[in-house]
Amino acid sequence: MTDQTTLEREIAQEIVRAESPERPVRRFLRRMRARIDRSPGLRAVYRVGVAVLGSIVAIVGLILVPLPGPGWLIVFLGLAILGTEFSWARRLALFVKRQLARFWAWWRARRAARA
Repeated sequence: MTDQTTLEREIAQEIVRAESPERPVRRFLRRMRARIDRSPGLRAVYRVGVAVLGSIVAIVGLILVPLPGPGWLIVFLGLAILGTEFSWARRLALFVKRQLARFWAWWRARRAARA
């Protein structure tokens, strides 16, 4: 049990280090985003590009849901891409995650009751 706790702590520390705003990649992305935000035309093109890419990824994920493989993971990736620009996509992703967590809790409880 302590090995799992230690591992969880190490993972949490790694996440904190990776999310540091002083990482070179994060600084580069902030500069690029500032450049995009300064130009209204470029901002519109960027939003359309994000919408198209996120929609394609989410639709492919939905097609793959009934097949073996990472269908839901791809759907969430598409929603995450859309969520970078659209607040409705962030809210939808949170709603779907909550519903999926409720379903899996129900499913585990049902299986435990049967056993």
